[in-house]
Amino acid sequence: MGDPHPAAGSRVLVTGGAGFIGGHVARRLADLGADVTVLDSLRAYGFDSAKRFGVDEVAKVIEGDVTDPETTFPLVAAADVVVHAAAVADVAACAEEPELDFSSMRATQTVLEAARNHAPDRLVLTSSAQVYGARPVNGGRFSEDDAPGEPGTLYANSKRWGEAQAGLYAESFGLPVTTLRYFSVYGPHQVPKPGSHSWAAALFSVRALRGLPLVVHGDGAQVRDQVNVHDVARATVEALFTSEAIGATINVGTGRATSIMELARAVARVVPGTRITYGPRPEGDPDGAAADTRRMVDLLGVSADTDLEEGLAEYVSWVGENMDLIPASL
Repeated sequence: MGDPHPAAGSRVLVTGGAGFIGGHVARRLADLGADVTVLDSLRAYGFDSAKRFGVDEVAKVIEGDVTDPETTFPLVAAADVVVHAAAVADVAACAEEPELDFSSMRATQTVLEAARNHAPDRLVLTSSAQVYGARPVNGGRFSEDDAPGEPGTLYANSKRWGEAQAGLYAESFGLPVTTLRYFSVYGPHQVPKPGSHSWAAALFSVRALRGLPLVVHGDGAQVRDQVNVHDVARATVEALFTSEAIGATINVGTGRATSIMELARAVARVVPGTRITYGPRPEGDPDGAAADTRRMVDLLGVSADTDLEEGLAEYVSWVGENMDLIPASL
């Protein structure tokens, strides 16, 4: 037997740990022997996601608002390391209700202040490839050293602010921060929401299972880096315990650019009989790009190598078993 993972025996706080990505991070940490506490408002889905996703079986779940210092500060003080994954992870919802997006910024500020006061060994901040903006890159890759583009959305702007604020806290107070930029994450426990257009894999899968055609906007040549949530959880956990990652900003993706048309065809192979149709391309829909993953591989030792079709098959199976969670409007 090899040496135990550094997570074994560590006390870890995961904010937003009852959500899609945070829940997978919490489960992986628990599997590695960590003592996991989750802080989550449990308001994101309209059902008890901690119970439905099984997070309450592997972690101590605290229902509370991350923006509340009286709740957050003691939990950060009791943790060795912290993953800050709490956010309103819905671009459309943030556009419709800007105050929701601002609440994510308040949550990040509260966690940073808690960490400044209580000095955990590591803080991992989860961000998004949205910070790169909507610049067309002709199928290239986004590197962490690329200057962020114009944000284009409130959601992207709040993520940029969070990264900048965390960087200033690191510089001013010596906070050991690692920032992860997630690309297009998909997988079990992803519940698409009405009006959200950023989760193509989830939306296509749900429509296919309901016998509805997959609507490809434009010619479908726009690309996304579709990264499986299990690979994202692995990268996030390694970022918590890799000293070389302190102070780094790291893309989390596959490094492969998958066109929307390729994605639709992959879903159609997983759900035979699915039809593909076409619709107008929305204004501002970015051409997209894949992640430059060299830093993730070099610093974290992680390759996001889950086969797309196998990952989609797992997700389709989960959706089929949990169709009651999917909004009827989808």
